[in-house]
Amino acid sequence: MVSLKKYTLLAVMALSVTFSRSQTMASDDPIAAMLDSLASKKIFEKAFLKPVFPKNNKYHFTPDSVPRYDDYVYQSRLAKLDANSPFDLVYNHHVKGFIELYTVRKRESVSRMMGVAQLYYPMFEEVFDRYNIPLELKHLAVIESALIPYAKSRAGATGLWQFMYPTGKMYGLNVSSYVDERCDPYKATVAAAEYLKSLYAMFNDWQMVLAAYNAGPGTISKAIRRSGGKKTYWEIRPYLPTETQGYVPAFIAANYVMSYSQEHNLYPSAPRKTYFEVDTVVVKEQMTFTQLSQALDISEEEVQYFNPQYRKNIIPAGGNAMCLPKAQIGIFLTNEQDIYAALKSQMQSGEGIASVKEVAKLHTVRKGEKLSTIARKYNVTVSDIKNWNYIGKKGVRPGKQLRVYVREQQTEAPKKIEIDASNPTGQLAKNEAGGTEDKQVAENRTTKVKYVYHKVRKGETLYRVASRYGVDVSEIKTLNNLRSNGLRQGQLLKIKPQ
Repeated sequence: MVSLKKYTLLAVMALSVTFSRSQTMASDDPIAAMLDSLASKKIFEKAFLKPVFPKNNKYHFTPDSVPRYDDYVYQSRLAKLDANSPFDLVYNHHVKGFIELYTVRKRESVSRMMGVAQLYYPMFEEVFDRYNIPLELKHLAVIESALIPYAKSRAGATGLWQFMYPTGKMYGLNVSSYVDERCDPYKATVAAAEYLKSLYAMFNDWQMVLAAYNAGPGTISKAIRRSGGKKTYWEIRPYLPTETQGYVPAFIAANYVMSYSQEHNLYPSAPRKTYFEVDTVVVKEQMTFTQLSQALDISEEEVQYFNPQYRKNIIPAGGNAMCLPKAQIGIFLTNEQDIYAALKSQMQSGEGIASVKEVAKLHTVRKGEKLSTIARKYNVTVSDIKNWNYIGKKGVRPGKQLRVYVREQQTEAPKKIEIDASNPTGQLAKNEAGGTEDKQVAENRTTKVKYVYHKVRKGETLYRVASRYGVDVSEIKTLNNLRSNGLRQGQLLKIKPQ
């Protein structure tokens, strides 16, 4: 996409695989391999409910039906799409090969992509509409990453839109030890829109923009010169690299399949959450996915699924955004400060995770230095250095400057006061050193209004919790913004004991 040197995750078609009008792709084609990788991602199991085949489907197909059509039908359907599109949606045997891949051989993977699209497509459309670029470009993410937000190619292209490190940096996507914004669905989509718009300013043709997104604008300019000054994709196609020759046909096929899925008896796997069922909020303090899971009654896998930009399952402090289902976002906003306090007080063995600060340093490569040597010096990995910097096949040469993020922990984690939910009487808790709280802290607790935090156990009712702490059910409901008496195991309740 962003560089010719990268190995495109989906949309490449080897020239060694030739097509006739009745032939399909070889089993080892990169597109097929990428679709297979989608099925192998265990985290996606958390993203879907069980697929439900519609009994009264539009064309009365049986669940195992795999419809096929002749060339005239494909051509006429694409002609209808082409009439309302700025793209040249032509039909030929190259496009047919990809249509058959999607609709025959990789039906389950396509069904899953259609399900994931319900989470990402509305956001893509919103961003692309703002930048005044064709909404059909949302299908570009299908052939780039199969809509896997943390997809990574062998050459290092990453995220939904497969940005290489230098191009990502150029469009404001930062990469550090803890955050890779190329995997941030929203920020990466904004960067993709800006990049696509800049390519259109160069070529003034959306088909050429697609080719340039894959091969790079320099490669397209060379192909134009070699073709004798031709200005359309199909005219310069013979002069393009192998992977780019298959890229546009794959895009046309993706448009077709997403538009005519029911005609091929393809239906989306039902996602657990769609775009309109999630929301974002800024997290002010460092939090782990484990802490969020415990506080908001959501699995760590789901937190990871909705927040793929965080590389170590930690949301660093400093105003980073968190995306979760709206129910969990509501709980977080209602009890934000109390959740911060409660999470600190509930860390295992009274020990918290000391906050981590990353300091960016520039290292100038010296003669004889290797990446492994530099990595040991800064206590990082070679993979980290490659992620933070663009390093070509020739490696690093003397004089090259490398950006390295050095992690600095606090020398002493702040002391935390434990509030035990099973100790509603407010007896003194133990501090980290094993002793009791000092006199001043104890006096503060007895003179100021304090709350305790109760984690709901299996089978507990709101009435039982209220009785335990000597408070009314209505008080707990008001304090925690509860609309019903129902409780969930692991739910965190803020309580003001009598």
